[in-house]
Amino acid sequence: MTESPVKVTMKGDEAISVPAYFISKHEGFVGSIKTFIEDFVVTEIDMNGQKVKTAQALQTAGCASSEENQMNAELKENLYCSGLQDADVSSDWTVGSDTPLPALGSFDLDVILGPSVSEDLEQFVMTLREKRPSGPELSLGSFSDKHQRANVHRAVRHRFPFLLTVTIQPEIRVREDPDYRELARLVREEEAEDFFRFIDAKVRGSSYTFGPDDSKEHRTAVHHFLNRRFGKLVETKSFSSQGRTSISVRLREHGKPKKRTAEERKEEDVYTAFTLCKENLETLEAISYMAATLGVLPSDFTYAGIKDKRAVTYQSMVVKKVSSQRLKEKAAEFEKRGMRLSQIRSVNEPLKLGRLRGNHFDLVVRNLRPHGASDEPLSGADRDTRLAALVKEAVENRRGFVNYYGPQRFGSILSDRVGLALLKEDMVSAVRLFFSPEDSDDPHSLAKRHFLQTDNPKESLALMPLSKPRERLMLRALNRYGTGPDGCVQAWLSLPHNIRIFYPHAYCSRVWNDAAAHRLSTMGLGVRQGDLVWTQTGHNRTEDAGETTSTQIHVVTREEEEAGVYSLEQVLLPIPGNSVKYPENAMRAWYQERLAGDGLAECRFRVSSLKLNLPGCYRPLLAIPHNLSYQLQRAACSHGAKNQESGTESLTLSLNFDLDSSCYATICLREIMKCET
Repeated sequence: MTESPVKVTMKGDEAISVPAYFISKHEGFVGSIKTFIEDFVVTEIDMNGQKVKTAQALQTAGCASSEENQMNAELKENLYCSGLQDADVSSDWTVGSDTPLPALGSFDLDVILGPSVSEDLEQFVMTLREKRPSGPELSLGSFSDKHQRANVHRAVRHRFPFLLTVTIQPEIRVREDPDYRELARLVREEEAEDFFRFIDAKVRGSSYTFGPDDSKEHRTAVHHFLNRRFGKLVETKSFSSQGRTSISVRLREHGKPKKRTAEERKEEDVYTAFTLCKENLETLEAISYMAATLGVLPSDFTYAGIKDKRAVTYQSMVVKKVSSQRLKEKAAEFEKRGMRLSQIRSVNEPLKLGRLRGNHFDLVVRNLRPHGASDEPLSGADRDTRLAALVKEAVENRRGFVNYYGPQRFGSILSDRVGLALLKEDMVSAVRLFFSPEDSDDPHSLAKRHFLQTDNPKESLALMPLSKPRERLMLRALNRYGTGPDGCVQAWLSLPHNIRIFYPHAYCSRVWNDAAAHRLSTMGLGVRQGDLVWTQTGHNRTEDAGETTSTQIHVVTREEEEAGVYSLEQVLLPIPGNSVKYPENAMRAWYQERLAGDGLAECRFRVSSLKLNLPGCYRPLLAIPHNLSYQLQRAACSHGAKNQESGTESLTLSLNFDLDSSCYATICLREIMKCET
């Protein structure tokens, strides 16, 4: 007789709840996690299998410097993915295939310039847009530190590529770039802005492609302008695709930008690796602060993965254009903000997102008690004996857990609903969902609530805290372009690509969670005909997802089901996208009905207006903790933990284990404890 999973009904916020289906039948117990920050310690495991806080030498893996390959949700999964990664840029020029440009991440000009100067800059830009006068300048103030000046130059040029920034030491002034104005007469303004960002990024060997242009005379004029103004830096050529002709521009391999000195070019090639320990900070929040302090952009930081906020976390990072000596000099300043840097050393290249084996967890669960303890009055000794037996039974379960995405995947706002609206290309609804306030009166929620009630982005921007860069970027764009459909598109485009795509990914993760629960509740714990399985023997779950091919995804046959060829650990479920195959059993119909019910029956999982493409992935149905150990002990007196019923010190459980990347420790705990964590 086939075993069925256990279904448990649990309370919680429907918006962020996770299906409660378990694969083991032990009773479990109740307890408190994350009572203190130090109760939840996460340590990254590098590709050599070493914990980064104890590794003596960390080998960093090469990657493109683009933040497109860097990010969330949060965001790239270390899964069995089909076509998720962008291909490496080869030495050959493949026209029409552009290299993604670095994004600003969580950067906010208010942090660098201050709110007053930032507002003056916004007004200056609006004046240029409306009246386009020639000659006016705006002073951004004086900056004595050369690193801070460099940060201002890069940030302003990236945000407003049509501006020239000029240093008259120590003052920085901005004015309209006449080259931009000339190019904007030849091509669309959006293309002119993207081209100047491409020029400023200086990614060697990269390319940019203008939109189709069927007028040879006009293309010639564009070629002449580009070669006259940027000929030493770029080369251009026309190419035809599907009957349309476009111009592609490539940065020369040995181009030497006029404004970059030998010292600046040398600084570009400096990479410094370090181990970051942070407490109660988001990874991107920590990066934003370090970038502002060091005078670089957040996109100059690369890392292998995002870590929890409410935890003590250790992870590897590499920063570009900052020497190891300069980083050491700033370490004490970072420590005041809850960040400790160690193992600071020079390396040759940045980190690549996903290049980690997984994470090691050191957790403490406090105030342990049996389920329904109030109904079973027991003496202290009997209670402890009962708890010890429950914990032993739960922890020694070797069946693993359902590999659900944890609530952290979806954030505190309605991320999956935002993603669904984006996939349906309902930009206005997506914006309003993005600004859904939490049920509190903190400044962040008040600013969101004000926007929803008044539709006034300017007033809402004045209320929005400086610590909320995404919301501020959106509100600025809405103020500039309006709150209608076109303005909302521009608001989304104001966010970096890796942030925009987080929301559709959150929706697809929600679908996967529901698919996993449905698969287990209706088809049980056996491998069924039509299931998808991973066939490569000795596979490594942290293998670069871009190397996975469709031939490694196998459809289980009737004969293989009857012979028990595969185990449940090998079963995969697809994350919806345009390049995945679906199970060839009842789950295929479930996916079709689910997507149709959400209005996505005809969805191609591309949002062209936002430059989003979701190929889809495969995620293992189960996850298995490795190297698991545990210890039961009395609560430390310093924490003053008491059993609520007896008044005696309660038991605490210390758990230590490893998980593959993209697996959630809170979901593992939920399987062990049989309760919401």
